[in-house]
Amino acid sequence: MRLAVTGATGRMGGDVLAAAVDRGVDVVAAVARDPDGPVAGQQVDPAADLPTLLAERDPDVLVDFTAPDATADYAAACAEAGVALVTGTTGLGDDHREALTAASASVPVLHAANFSKGVAVLRRLVGEAAGALADYDVELVEAHHSGKTDAPSGTALDLLDAVDEVRGESPRVHGRVGDAPRTEGEVGVHAVRAGDVTGVHEVWLAGDREELRLTHRAESRRVFAEGALDAATWLTGRDPGRYEFADVLGVVA
Repeated sequence: MRLAVTGATGRMGGDVLAAAVDRGVDVVAAVARDPDGPVAGQQVDPAADLPTLLAERDPDVLVDFTAPDATADYAAACAEAGVALVTGTTGLGDDHREALTAASASVPVLHAANFSKGVAVLRRLVGEAAGALADYDVELVEAHHSGKTDAPSGTALDLLDAVDEVRGESPRVHGRVGDAPRTEGEVGVHAVRAGDVTGVHEVWLAGDREELRLTHRAESRRVFAEGALDAATWLTGRDPGRYEFADVLGVVA
């Protein structure tokens, strides 16, 4: 696999490069908006040069953890160059998702809010529990480092979608203050941003006299980088189209 990486000087981009080097993956291009020396021993070029680098260095797949507008641009560049795309960028709007869909007409595209194997299984368990305990209240609490920009996290939104898939769309209440009793069927959502927390997601299902909590705690961003590389390896050589991380793992979402 010949690999390209965007956002190389960022938190996740740097971890992807380090994991790729440890695996002996052939990194043929790494870019960042403001390159500042090598990362994990890899030269980092300006992100503006990505279309040229894709054409000249012919990677099989690009791994992207950046920002929504940048991801949309990179998707178009991948489609033009015939390069598969794996992206974990969160906070996407409709226009960004449409850009991924447009690119998938030409190349394989895999977008995931989370590249943890444990979270993939957690999503399935949340759906099963929400369906089996249909009259139980649902609350979701997620925590990330103080620099995370989007809230709730993309993973939290995906877990909430798992609830909606079995219960129908539920009103979501983001935090509570003052006189705010629960209304029937609502789902409470609470985002914590503090310190250097890598990522914690906890779904509560509470009925009378009992509660069930399903929790995933990431101890290092490296787990997401490893998962993204697993996805990149799996996606290489696939037909154009949209794919999910559950496809990589063979997990029924």
